[in-house]
Amino acid sequence: MVLVVLILLVWFVSSLGGGDDSPAAESAASTGTLTAPTTSAGATTSAIDTGDPGSAGGGGGGPATPAGEPLTSAVPAPPGQCPDQALAITVSADKPTYVAGEEPGFAIVITNISTTPCERDLAPGLQQAIVYTLDGQTRVWSSADCYPNDQTDVKRLEGGKQEVYTVKWSAKTSEPDCAGERLPVPPGAYHVVGRLGTLNSAPVPFNIG
Repeated sequence: MVLVVLILLVWFVSSLGGGDDSPAAESAASTGTLTAPTTSAGATTSAIDTGDPGSAGGGGGGPATPAGEPLTSAVPAPPGQCPDQALAITVSADKPTYVAGEEPGFAIVITNISTTPCERDLAPGLQQAIVYTLDGQTRVWSSADCYPNDQTDVKRLEGGKQEVYTVKWSAKTSEPDCAGERLPVPPGAYHVVGRLGTLNSAPVPFNIG
């Protein structure tokens, strides 16, 4: 009888620690690579360019287009939202040089540089990373080319608050509206620019070997 009681007690204790293997836990772990945890700087979201036309967060398209071609998101903020003058945007690459086959990663940081809280639509179709050849003459790819622009993601930005977005690029060309065929970019020097509305970040250079 004592042995039976001990076995039941061991079973009860072990069952309390088995929750990590639940389907919910596995689901959370599998999606953790797409969305980073919220930090004190603001919510961090991610998008991945899979290289397939129409994929969320990644460009589609074909041959590189001239840098001067208008982009759909290069428009001022809607009335009532944070004006571009109240915001600053920066971009960074996660490595200075990528070997062939690597997927460059970019981080876009949008900051309310004013002291007044305001709201702004920061949907992935509106804030974007754009890659050009190093001389700036050829537009190679944009994270918004194949992202549905009808989505909204309005964020409230307190004075000094930041929102951070990360993007993975498949190192293939794209065009607006996901037109044409995607082509692997050749080795060489490039730079990436962050854009929101009429705001452009400073260009950040990187290389593809």
